[in-house]
Amino acid sequence: MDSYKIPAQTQIGHVHLKVADLERALAFYNGLLGFEITTMYGDQAAFISAGGYHHYIGLNTWHSKDAPPASRNSVGLYHTAIVYPTRKDLAMIFDRIRKANYPLTGASDHGVSEALYLDDPDGNGVELYWDRPRELWPQKPDGSLEMYTHPIDLVDLLKELER
Repeated sequence: MDSYKIPAQTQIGHVHLKVADLERALAFYNGLLGFEITTMYGDQAAFISAGGYHHYIGLNTWHSKDAPPASRNSVGLYHTAIVYPTRKDLAMIFDRIRKANYPLTGASDHGVSEALYLDDPDGNGVELYWDRPRELWPQKPDGSLEMYTHPIDLVDLLKELER
């Protein structure tokens, strides 16, 4: 096999999700999480983003209108991960989700990041997280990352709102 490596500046451009009900999906992604609607394709699709980018997430009903959620035990997308710029930003969205009584499916400290997990209305997994500064990432003696899954202190996370 050759030694090709993808360029370091490469990024994931967007995720496009099949949803059963576009209005319901927009209530979650736009109404709860705060994504901006950048364009609509009638009542069948929407592109949403943050900060004026054309779209980070596409939502469509082209092949999925009124369909049931995909089985958890089948092949498919595990979750979409959304990176927040700071720990305070993660605390703000956590507080918003908490006040809306929207259920979390998990909350973890991974050493390199802290993350909240929830499902969108169609059962698609969503991870909301912030990365710690790279110099704070835990490392094994050989220099590789020492990632783990520990409970996150949600009370401490909310203290970010007071700072």
